[in-house]
Amino acid sequence: MSIATVNRVRRRAFTLLEIALAMAILGMMALVIYRFVSANLITMRVSAEEDKAEARYSGLINLVTAQLQELPNGVGALSGEPFKFNERPRDEMTWVCGYGPGLLTRYAPGEFKVSLRLRPVGDGADRMEIGFNRRPLEAADGSTEGETWIPLLDDARSLQIRYFDPRLNAWVERWTDPGMLPRLVRLVIGRADRAPVEAVIALGRTSLLVTP
Repeated sequence: MSIATVNRVRRRAFTLLEIALAMAILGMMALVIYRFVSANLITMRVSAEEDKAEARYSGLINLVTAQLQELPNGVGALSGEPFKFNERPRDEMTWVCGYGPGLLTRYAPGEFKVSLRLRPVGDGADRMEIGFNRRPLEAADGSTEGETWIPLLDDARSLQIRYFDPRLNAWVERWTDPGMLPRLVRLVIGRADRAPVEAVIALGRTSLLVTP
């Protein structure tokens, strides 16, 4: 009787091979789950970083839109000149305003000339940043007195600005008419590792189109 009982107990127990196979299966399942979770975490982090970058560009465009739509028609309200830096567009747009979106303050006295432009980050660096250059309107030409720089985006590669002239029914690269504003302003911001951001701003308080 005792020998038969021992044999039955032995038949119910797992062999070393079965235990090894079970451990191998569990190990593979754990590895698959780890890789799946890790891949999802990386995807979520990359997506969050991209969303943050896109939000910065959208914020800049909204800021420029708010300022341009506040401009009155008049002498020196808006002007724009095309420039290049290392064969890349580095256009510049200038307007006259008081405190508000263009100055990023509510307390500045008097009027200022504000320029949207690109400038290199560091000496001789290939990186560029977009920002506002502010200078008191009464400052003499060529003077840097009271001039300040406000960086807004630090990863731009180029900046192209075009103006829609309703008299020509065409886009022009330069705006010098002090008596009227363009109907539309188009910004194209080049980026190092992604497609450029394009925005068409209507100066008549109509819709805004942003294209990545």
